Amino acid sequence: MASEYTEILKDINSGVFAPVYFLQGEETFFIDNIIEKIENNALEESQKSFNQVILYGKDTNLTDVIGAARRYPMMGERQVVIVKEAQEMRDWSKEDKQTLVLNYLENPLASTILVFGYKYKSVDKRTKFGKAIDKKSVFLNAKKLYDNQVPDWIKGYCKSKKINIQDSAVMMLSENIGNNLQRLANEIEKLLLNLKEGAEIDSAMIQRYVGISKDYNIFELQKALSAMNKLKAHKIADYFAANPSNNPLVLTIYSLFSYFSKLLLIHHSSDKNDRTIASLIGVNPFFVKEYLQAARNYPLGKVVQNIKYLHEADMQSKGIGYATKKEGPVLTELVYKLMN
Repeated sequence: MASEYTEILKDINSGVFAPVYFLQGEETFFIDNIIEKIENNALEESQKSFNQVILYGKDTNLTDVIGAARRYPMMGERQVVIVKEAQEMRDWSKEDKQTLVLNYLENPLASTILVFGYKYKSVDKRTKFGKAIDKKSVFLNAKKLYDNQVPDWIKGYCKSKKINIQDSAVMMLSENIGNNLQRLANEIEKLLLNLKEGAEIDSAMIQRYVGISKDYNIFELQKALSAMNKLKAHKIADYFAANPSNNPLVLTIYSLFSYFSKLLLIHHSSDKNDRTIASLIGVNPFFVKEYLQAARNYPLGKVVQNIKYLHEADMQSKGIGYATKKEGPVLTELVYKLMN
């Protein structure tokens, strides 16, 4: 999917546009970014008032969309018709409306760029309608990135902005923010405003401008856990408990679950070569030694037990099967269990 997204952007940036785009899926960042690129690049600014039509799914229907797509541009070579939140149109399931779309896909107007932003949902590609959309449009199924794909995405995003970022900064962002690509992009853009020419993003900048504490963050908690540094781990847990709005328990549990899941993969790997492990768990080889140390400190049985503790803490924080506790006590108890 990432390669498809990159290829679509590459064509748009080169001025190559397709007659129809159908952008669907859970990762709205990819959908919104492609739509924004088309809005910004398909027409000259002076043409937009005549030849750019922005529709919203809840306020329109497929008859109006196809009608707009069939119109010819005014005083220009092309027009752009963009349907945002297209999943909110109520007539997608109506057979006559699907036929309307199918007929247009068979013979789209060459002077129109028609874009559907179909968020959070997916059309069934096993149906006649779904197969036609897949075959006759530039089709993107925007899936959420896995945690181990986030560091490479951060590096790629920075590269697209022609800036460098240190591995330690990449890990701080990915471990603290996770796979929320829109927030990651926003934070990187914020960093760019404070970056001097020729400089690169380092962990000090992350601490200063993203608001991640140098000593009290999920990255440091994981390091403390991996080294069995109980004093430091409990200090960080206490800090998180005192600052719950900046350190939501659900995100901490999610990050620790991801961390111990990586240790599970290491234990099941027969090849403990640094590069093999780095590829397996999706981290830079620079950080593999920390994970291997953690795997030595947490035998397979303990890793499995800790994953169980993380699941219990998640349920406990939500009051599912347990008496609801405040986030602080749940976290401090969890950290104790993970290390004992």
